[in-house]
Amino acid sequence: MKKFLLLLALCLPLTTQAKEKRDDSPYMKGAVPEVNGIVTFSKAFKVPGKSKQQIYSVLKPWITNLVDSSIEAPGQYARTTMDTQDTIVAKVCEWQIYKQKVLNLDRSRFRYTLAVIIEDGRVQLKQTNLSYYYGEDMEGNKGQIYRAEEWITDSRSLNKAQTKLLPQSGKFRRKTVDRAKELFEQAMDAFDQKEAPAAPVVKVRKGVVEE
Repeated sequence: MKKFLLLLALCLPLTTQAKEKRDDSPYMKGAVPEVNGIVTFSKAFKVPGKSKQQIYSVLKPWITNLVDSSIEAPGQYARTTMDTQDTIVAKVCEWQIYKQKVLNLDRSRFRYTLAVIIEDGRVQLKQTNLSYYYGEDMEGNKGQIYRAEEWITDSRSLNKAQTKLLPQSGKFRRKTVDRAKELFEQAMDAFDQKEAPAAPVVKVRKGVVEE
């Protein structure tokens, strides 16, 4: 028993150190951009030699899949609100999971609007209207809605010195920044789906030039 307690005591500092090693530098000041006070993640990239129609035909199925994969959102349902060769706008709702254990599931319903602006040879993506439905009960009720502007901005999720993330809102900020990056990567990768090898060793994106 004494040996077990000694081993446990030795492991605790290591566990604490492991937690402290989390690199939050990608989520610090400026990681959540604002345009006129509205949280807006954006990405533009070029697809040389591709017309509007060709670009639309690649990105429309990707957007459709996002909408079809959405979960129910209180007061708002996922849908495509605009669909032309120039612009696709979709409202999406998905789970944002912070901790998932047998008796501890910490998550929110993450809602956002994704706009795809298409030109000949160029795409611009914008993710706006971000909000979270958090703290709901087993029936999906009694949750609290948090808008990104009041929850994950620099002024709301960083300490006064802007050197650390606040414990509660920080987890939302990390997941949201990561999700924006993931969405933009997916959009660019969509142009490689037909040409990608069966088991690529190194990812090489063809036909896309990042701005």
